[in-house]
Amino acid sequence: MRFADRHCARWPKGKPPLSEAEVAAALRELPGWTATGRATRLTRRFTFPGFGAAIAFVNALAGLATAEDHHPDFAVRWNVVEVTSSTHDAGGLTDNDFILAARLDALPEAPPP
Repeated sequence: MRFADRHCARWPKGKPPLSEAEVAAALRELPGWTATGRATRLTRRFTFPGFGAAIAFVNALAGLATAEDHHPDFAVRWNVVEVTSSTHDAGGLTDNDFILAARLDALPEAPPP
């Protein structure tokens, strides 16, 4: 099942994060996203035509993150939103990070990669 068709779930305590090989395989489904920090963070830079569109995306991001109970870090500049996701409880990346990324990409407010 594609990441965009799934929902985030509580990561079991003590279960390790995804391996670098698993992260590399998962990234094939998410053009525009990259793994950083030795595959412990997932990042993407979204570029918009202006500030209003960037903020509309942030508002949609906030609603989605709340609904999924998985909250990424993000930074906003005039027409750019940089999103970084990691599962703190796991100390790295989990399926939840890829699910959230895929669902962010599917938001109507999101520009193509």
